[in-house]
Amino acid sequence: MWKALNRRRIALASLAVAAGGTSYYLHNTNSTKQRDFQRPSAITPKIFMSETYADANRSILFEKMSDKPHTFWAPPSRKEMLSMLKNSIKDNESVFDVLIIGGGATGAGTALDAATRGLKVALVERDDFAAGTSSRSTKLVHGGVRYLEKAFKELDYEQYKLVREALHERATFLHIAPYLSYPLPIILPIYKWWQLPYFWVGVKAYDFLAGTAGEKLESSYFSTRSKTLEAFPWLKKEKLVGALVYYDGQHNDARMNVALALTAISYGAVVANHVEVVNLLKDENGKVIGAHVRDNLTNEEWDIRSKGVINATGAFTDGIRSMDNPRTEKIVQPSSGVHIVLPNYYSPRKMGLLDPQTSDGRVIFFLPWEGATIAGTTDSPTELTYNPVPKEEEIQWILEEVRRYLSPDIKVRRSDVLSAWSGIRPLVRDPSAKNTSELVRSHMIDVSESNMITISGGKWTTYRNMAKETVDVAIKVLELKPSNDSLTERAKLVGSHGYSNTTFIKIIQQFGIETEIAQHLAQSYGDRAWAVAALSEPTGKRWPVFGQRISPSYPYIEAEVRYAVRREYACTLVDVIARRTRLAFINAQATLESLPRIIDIMSQELGWSPERQTQEFDRAVEFLHTMGLPRQTEKITIDKIRQDSSKPFIREVSPSFHLQFQPEELASFQKVFSDLDKSGEGHIKFVELDKALVILGVSVPEQVLKTIITQINLENNGSIEYGKFLEIMGGVKEYHLSEIAGDDRKIGYKQKRIPIERSSGGV
Repeated sequence: MWKALNRRRIALASLAVAAGGTSYYLHNTNSTKQRDFQRPSAITPKIFMSETYADANRSILFEKMSDKPHTFWAPPSRKEMLSMLKNSIKDNESVFDVLIIGGGATGAGTALDAATRGLKVALVERDDFAAGTSSRSTKLVHGGVRYLEKAFKELDYEQYKLVREALHERATFLHIAPYLSYPLPIILPIYKWWQLPYFWVGVKAYDFLAGTAGEKLESSYFSTRSKTLEAFPWLKKEKLVGALVYYDGQHNDARMNVALALTAISYGAVVANHVEVVNLLKDENGKVIGAHVRDNLTNEEWDIRSKGVINATGAFTDGIRSMDNPRTEKIVQPSSGVHIVLPNYYSPRKMGLLDPQTSDGRVIFFLPWEGATIAGTTDSPTELTYNPVPKEEEIQWILEEVRRYLSPDIKVRRSDVLSAWSGIRPLVRDPSAKNTSELVRSHMIDVSESNMITISGGKWTTYRNMAKETVDVAIKVLELKPSNDSLTERAKLVGSHGYSNTTFIKIIQQFGIETEIAQHLAQSYGDRAWAVAALSEPTGKRWPVFGQRISPSYPYIEAEVRYAVRREYACTLVDVIARRTRLAFINAQATLESLPRIIDIMSQELGWSPERQTQEFDRAVEFLHTMGLPRQTEKITIDKIRQDSSKPFIREVSPSFHLQFQPEELASFQKVFSDLDKSGEGHIKFVELDKALVILGVSVPEQVLKTIITQINLENNGSIEYGKFLEIMGGVKEYHLSEIAGDDRKIGYKQKRIPIERSSGGV
């Protein structure tokens, strides 16, 4: 009976996916035919406007929407985009109003703002959307509690206005992209009684200011000592008074950037990644009228003509400015912000922590994100490099600050770092200011003699307002004629219109996908999660029915790779692992192990040759080195990773003790350990391990014991702490159970799947 029932469930789920996939395919085919028939010189909102957007203006339709996904808008292919960029030199009607250089948050936001006003917009990005600083942020959408404190302390009205502006933009952020951004409570631990009224006034002022800015999240509140420790049990207990909890926003920065680019395209912008500006074009009067560009994937070059150019290249602003005028003064002062990623047990799943006063006066955040914990950030001068690498001293500083706030019995180890990255902040000086040595507090818009407009500085939260101001300047300087005012304050991003907090439930019911994966898809793609799920392959299991994972420990699935290539302009392996999925930012080692399968899928989609596959793999490994993956003396090859992945998988022993001990076993372990711990300092000598095994009546081959000890990564100080002792006994027990079961797991101790010398899979 049960087998028949399960077969019926799988058949129904398969039928649902087939029906959904067929309708999705037919719609895309029709859309493609329409594009081929129209062949416009530039995309127009009338032709390519998603039916989703049309539905969004008729809210009654949403009230009656069935569980089936509504029609999905399909963006033009990259090939079509390049063709439209090349058409700009044909005649005056094909010339773009503005050419935007840079596909980060500011550039994509500017393209969207200009497109919503009915302007003809082109955007080129030499790498990928959010390839620079825009994917390496703290992931917060915030006004800045510390900036508000500074405004009050120094009676600085300008600083106050900046916080108010950021809080207003935070409200807009949460409205236009509800699936990518969300409120996050942040705990502010109090260890001195006098701090309580001081910080209470601060967070209440923050609440009030948010309300006057047009939006207010949940009100801040005081949490007692017991409630604080209940929420954050690993917090340092000594002298803890309690905590204040306030609310800010959090988002998925790279996916937000991709959504901005896609939404700009839906409004008519022509956008292309991996297209680099080689030099600027000027007319006989010395005014900038476009750029000579190169497709970095094919090395093909051509001209793009426009009425004006906007430079939105972030930390690399000075490079484009020097193309305009080789003698121009540099205005960017690069600053490095390093973040590290720790296992999820370092923070509650839905609450962050702010340390307002680190050892050197800076602030540091511990934030849950994508199933892990982000800790950061630093702020130090740095050299301008394309792929910055976090310095070891900065990683150690963050770890030390983490230790200061956690209970002494929580050992914060370097080996817990799963990944680490450095983002370069473009701190800027205003060249038109009286004192050009002073840094601009927010952002700066500069117009050169040739009418090239530069926007630089600012932060993720205020990208929309920066974009709006930039387009306002462009309209005035270039004498453009928009059809309407900016719509970006209320124009929802692609994926938002059909999204609700229950989207993931419908996906589970329709496709038979795991809850964790369905939630991830809904929170990464919004209503486009239906399209991703429709591309998923059967698992061959009774449950889940669909959704093959890329990495066994994370919710990213193979269908996302196909969707990224087909619908999100992913062209390289790094595009997928870093900015369409976020696996590289969460766990560098897990990403390395996943590369062969991702390459296989992308090769099917893009027709990569074996030589191209090797090139993509090598570039991805090099990128992972900038994300904290240790360099090895032996070259990492795709064949080596494939070979290691095919070996029997043996779970590494971890502090979670995947083999749970019986109470009597734990009692015996504790007694033996205590008897051998003569000094009472909580550790035994390494040479006493054999004696402990003899007392316990446990025998294990010497080679197996050495392998277990190597996996656990004991400190090189000749002693074993009790926690490590339990890990060793867990490995010994697993070995004996494999002996009893008669399986081959014991062989695995001689050939681990991946030789990791770090606990927690860290880097």
